[in-house]
Amino acid sequence: MGRGAYAALTAVVLLLAGSAASGAEPPAADKAESRVLPGFSHGTVAVEGTTLHYVRGGSGPPLVLLHGWPQTWWEWAKIMPALAERHTVIAFDLPGAGESSIPSGGYDKVTTAKRIREGVHKLGYTKVSLLGHDTGALVAYPYARDYPAEVVRLAVLETPLSGFGLEDLYGVSFHLGLNQTAAPVPERIIDNDDVPTFLGWLFSGARHPDRIDQAAFFSAYSSPARRTAGYEYYRAFAGDAANNQANAHKRLPMPVLAMGAEFAFGPLVANSFSQVGNDVRGVVAPDSGHWIAEENTAFLDACAELFFGPQGVPAPSPELANCVA
Repeated sequence: MGRGAYAALTAVVLLLAGSAASGAEPPAADKAESRVLPGFSHGTVAVEGTTLHYVRGGSGPPLVLLHGWPQTWWEWAKIMPALAERHTVIAFDLPGAGESSIPSGGYDKVTTAKRIREGVHKLGYTKVSLLGHDTGALVAYPYARDYPAEVVRLAVLETPLSGFGLEDLYGVSFHLGLNQTAAPVPERIIDNDDVPTFLGWLFSGARHPDRIDQAAFFSAYSSPARRTAGYEYYRAFAGDAANNQANAHKRLPMPVLAMGAEFAFGPLVANSFSQVGNDVRGVVAPDSGHWIAEENTAFLDACAELFFGPQGVPAPSPELANCVA
């Protein structure tokens, strides 16, 4: 097996694996710790079935950031200050993660996208660009597909789409099977004391694990309820795939940046999203594993500046050519 294919397949070990859900908000002691990012403010917004936590800062056209697992909005902390120089940046915690409340259901990506969209509207924005990583990218897709007039540009990082390639990789990593297994199997296998070992092992597969604030995410998933919320996102995968396939005729009309990492999914992201979009630009982030925003922040920032910026700005290097607006 070639190096690129092996890297793409082993990236499944790093992809999305599950975290946690009960039907009620956990005690205050179990909530994720608020982290301070200079120039940004925290807030919450009530939406149908839950309350979303967000962090907002900057000025300019709105750019919504959606994180993956096993992370929270904090995965974007290194890149948010630079993005905020050109955009109003709104980084949400997905329902059940971080400081967002834990809904009793609705972990399919269509429902999650509707909740994020409702939060966006209540914050006063009707047309935004989206940047999603991992689980967040799976949520960003139905947002853009179902509300195309409200999404200017879409960038997806490090995941093939359910129904269009992700399920073909299930057998490579036990995590995808485990996290989709009905309760209480994953819940009883991964206990509170196991979190640093389990997540630390996942992060150790990064190209640069030392660049990831692992302790922040160990803390964020130290609650059994939050781990279950993550599992529920996985348990919804089969329904997500069926929905995506049934609605694939609603091709994405906006430009789509599909970025994989050199040492993870590489071109598989663009190969997947090209099946549902009319203008998909494939990019491979060099010297990075699954967590691009943290492992190669400078490259992601340079690409985002081009893609979400004005048209006509040339790429400074060949590897950024497909990032051009």
